[in-house]
Amino acid sequence: MMAPTINALAIVALAAAVLSACGRSPAPTPVAAAASEPAAAPASPKSEPPKIASSTAPTPAAVAKAASDLLAPPARPYDARGRRDPFDNLELQLQQKDKEKGRTSGFTVASTKLTGIVRGESLLALVETPDGVGYILKPGDTLGDGRLLEIARDSAVFTVAPKGGSASRVTLKIAAD
Repeated sequence: MMAPTINALAIVALAAAVLSACGRSPAPTPVAAAASEPAAAPASPKSEPPKIASSTAPTPAAVAKAASDLLAPPARPYDARGRRDPFDNLELQLQQKDKEKGRTSGFTVASTKLTGIVRGESLLALVETPDGVGYILKPGDTLGDGRLLEIARDSAVFTVAPKGGSASRVTLKIAAD
Protein backbone atom coordinates (compact mmCIF):
# COMPACT_ATOMS: atom_id res chain seq x y z
CA MET A 1 0.00 0.00 0.00
CA MET A 2 1.34 3.47 -0.85
CA ALA A 3 2.02 6.08 1.78
CA PRO A 4 -0.33 9.10 1.68
CA THR A 5 0.99 12.03 -0.31
CA ILE A 6 1.54 15.49 1.10
CA ASN A 7 -1.56 16.79 -0.70
CA ALA A 8 -3.72 14.06 0.87
CA LEU A 9 -2.38 14.88 4.32
CA ALA A 10 -2.93 18.59 3.69
CA ILE A 11 -6.56 17.98 2.74
CA VAL A 12 -7.13 15.88 5.86
CA ALA A 13 -5.55 18.58 8.05
CA LEU A 14 -7.65 21.25 6.34
CA ALA A 15 -10.85 19.27 6.83
CA ALA A 16 -10.00 18.77 10.50
CA ALA A 17 -9.34 22.50 10.93
CA VAL A 18 -12.64 23.40 9.26
CA LEU A 19 -14.60 20.96 11.39
CA SER A 20 -12.99 22.21 14.58
CA ALA A 21 -13.67 25.81 13.54
CA CYS A 22 -17.34 24.96 13.10
CA GLY A 23 -17.47 23.67 16.67
CA ARG A 24 -18.53 20.16 15.72
CA SER A 25 -15.64 18.25 17.20
CA PRO A 26 -12.12 18.97 18.40
CA ALA A 27 -9.34 18.71 15.86
CA PRO A 28 -7.77 15.25 15.78
CA THR A 29 -4.08 14.87 16.38
CA PRO A 30 -2.13 14.41 13.16
CA VAL A 31 -1.05 10.81 12.54
CA ALA A 32 2.67 11.64 12.37
CA ALA A 33 2.57 13.62 15.63
CA ALA A 34 0.60 10.92 17.45
CA ALA A 35 3.06 8.24 16.40
CA SER A 36 6.07 10.19 17.63
CA GLU A 37 4.65 11.01 21.08
CA PRO A 38 5.14 8.49 23.91
CA ALA A 39 2.04 6.63 24.98
CA ALA A 40 0.35 8.15 28.01
CA ALA A 41 -0.42 6.07 31.08
CA PRO A 42 -4.08 5.12 31.42
CA ALA A 43 -5.97 7.56 33.57
CA SER A 44 -7.17 6.40 36.95
CA PRO A 45 -10.90 6.61 37.58
CA LYS A 46 -10.37 9.29 40.24
CA SER A 47 -8.44 11.69 37.95
CA GLU A 48 -10.26 14.49 36.15
CA PRO A 49 -10.66 14.42 32.36
CA PRO A 50 -8.43 16.86 30.48
CA LYS A 51 -10.00 20.26 29.95
CA ILE A 52 -10.15 21.71 26.47
CA ALA A 53 -9.83 25.48 26.28
CA SER A 54 -12.63 27.13 24.35
CA SER A 55 -10.23 29.58 22.66
CA THR A 56 -8.28 26.84 20.86
CA ALA A 57 -10.62 26.79 17.86
CA PRO A 58 -9.00 28.61 14.93
CA THR A 59 -10.65 31.66 13.46
CA PRO A 60 -12.10 31.46 9.94
CA ALA A 61 -9.37 33.84 8.74
CA ALA A 62 -6.68 31.53 10.14
CA VAL A 63 -8.34 28.54 8.47
CA ALA A 64 -8.49 30.39 5.13
CA LYS A 65 -4.80 31.36 5.40
CA ALA A 66 -3.81 27.80 6.30
CA ALA A 67 -5.81 26.46 3.36
CA SER A 68 -4.21 28.88 0.91
CA ASP A 69 -0.74 28.04 2.29
CA LEU A 70 -1.37 24.31 1.94
CA LEU A 71 -2.99 24.37 -1.48
CA ALA A 72 -0.79 27.02 -3.12
CA PRO A 73 1.81 25.63 -5.51
CA PRO A 74 5.39 25.95 -4.29
CA ALA A 75 7.14 29.12 -5.39
CA ARG A 76 9.72 28.49 -8.08
CA PRO A 77 12.37 31.14 -8.57
CA TYR A 78 12.81 32.37 -12.13
CA ASP A 79 16.32 31.85 -13.50
CA ALA A 80 16.82 34.56 -16.12
CA ARG A 81 20.23 33.43 -17.44
CA GLY A 82 20.67 36.81 -19.09
CA ARG A 83 17.15 37.01 -20.50
CA ARG A 84 14.29 39.33 -19.61
CA ASP A 85 11.72 37.92 -17.17
CA PRO A 86 8.52 37.52 -19.23
CA PHE A 87 6.37 37.96 -16.13
CA ASP A 88 7.72 41.42 -15.25
CA ASN A 89 6.26 44.64 -16.63
CA LEU A 90 8.44 45.81 -19.55
CA GLU A 91 7.66 49.48 -18.96
CA LEU A 92 8.78 49.26 -15.32
CA GLN A 93 11.99 47.49 -16.39
CA LEU A 94 12.78 50.28 -18.85
CA GLN A 95 12.14 52.90 -16.16
CA GLN A 96 14.44 51.02 -13.78
CA LYS A 97 17.20 50.88 -16.43
CA ASP A 98 16.79 54.63 -16.98
CA LYS A 99 17.19 55.27 -13.25
CA GLU A 100 20.31 53.07 -13.12
CA LYS A 101 21.84 54.96 -16.05
CA GLY A 102 20.98 58.32 -14.46
CA ARG A 103 18.31 59.30 -16.97
CA THR A 104 15.32 61.08 -15.48
CA SER A 105 12.77 60.08 -18.11
CA GLY A 106 12.33 57.56 -20.91
CA PHE A 107 13.45 58.04 -24.48
CA THR A 108 11.96 60.68 -26.73
CA VAL A 109 10.42 60.25 -30.17
CA ALA A 110 13.09 62.52 -31.62
CA SER A 111 15.82 60.12 -30.45
CA THR A 112 14.24 57.08 -32.16
CA LYS A 113 14.61 56.07 -35.80
CA LEU A 114 12.06 54.72 -38.24
CA THR A 115 13.48 51.48 -39.66
CA GLY A 116 10.58 50.37 -41.85
CA ILE A 117 6.93 50.43 -42.83
CA VAL A 118 4.86 47.23 -43.05
CA ARG A 119 2.13 47.37 -45.68
CA GLY A 120 -0.86 45.05 -45.41
CA GLU A 121 -4.49 45.54 -44.42
CA SER A 122 -3.18 48.45 -42.36
CA LEU A 123 0.15 50.22 -42.16
CA LEU A 124 2.55 49.53 -39.28
CA ALA A 125 5.67 51.48 -38.37
CA LEU A 126 8.87 49.74 -37.26
CA VAL A 127 10.68 52.04 -34.83
CA GLU A 128 13.98 51.47 -32.99
CA THR A 129 15.01 53.25 -29.78
CA PRO A 130 18.59 54.43 -29.08
CA ASP A 131 19.29 51.37 -26.91
CA GLY A 132 18.32 48.99 -29.76
CA VAL A 133 14.81 48.00 -28.68
CA GLY A 134 12.38 47.73 -31.60
CA TYR A 135 8.66 48.49 -31.57
CA ILE A 136 5.86 47.78 -34.04
CA LEU A 137 3.36 50.64 -33.90
CA LYS A 138 -0.01 51.42 -35.42
CA PRO A 139 -1.70 54.84 -35.45
CA GLY A 140 -2.81 55.78 -31.93
CA ASP A 141 0.02 53.92 -30.13
CA THR A 142 2.27 55.82 -27.74
CA LEU A 143 6.05 55.69 -27.77
CA GLY A 144 8.21 57.57 -25.30
CA ASP A 145 6.85 61.10 -25.08
CA GLY A 146 4.65 60.97 -28.21
CA ARG A 147 1.68 59.37 -29.90
CA LEU A 148 1.71 58.06 -33.49
CA LEU A 149 -0.76 60.02 -35.61
CA GLU A 150 -0.30 58.69 -39.12
CA ILE A 151 1.91 56.47 -41.24
CA ALA A 152 2.84 57.40 -44.80
CA ARG A 153 4.78 55.47 -47.47
CA ASP A 154 8.20 56.39 -46.05
CA SER A 155 7.50 58.35 -42.86
CA ALA A 156 5.62 58.35 -39.57
CA VAL A 157 4.15 61.42 -37.89
CA PHE A 158 4.06 61.69 -34.10
CA THR A 159 2.52 64.32 -31.88
CA VAL A 160 4.65 65.24 -28.88
CA ALA A 161 3.22 67.16 -25.93
CA PRO A 162 6.01 68.32 -23.59
CA LYS A 163 5.09 69.02 -19.98
CA GLY A 164 3.54 72.44 -19.69
CA GLY A 165 3.86 73.21 -23.41
CA SER A 166 1.81 72.95 -26.56
CA ALA A 167 1.83 69.83 -28.72
CA SER A 168 4.19 69.68 -31.69
CA ARG A 169 4.55 67.29 -34.61
CA VAL A 170 7.64 65.17 -35.18
CA THR A 171 8.07 63.37 -38.50
CA LEU A 172 10.40 60.40 -38.71
CA LYS A 173 11.63 59.31 -42.15
CA ILE A 174 12.94 55.86 -42.96
CA ALA A 175 16.65 55.78 -42.18
CA ALA A 176 18.82 55.02 -45.20
CA ASP A 177 21.61 52.58 -44.39
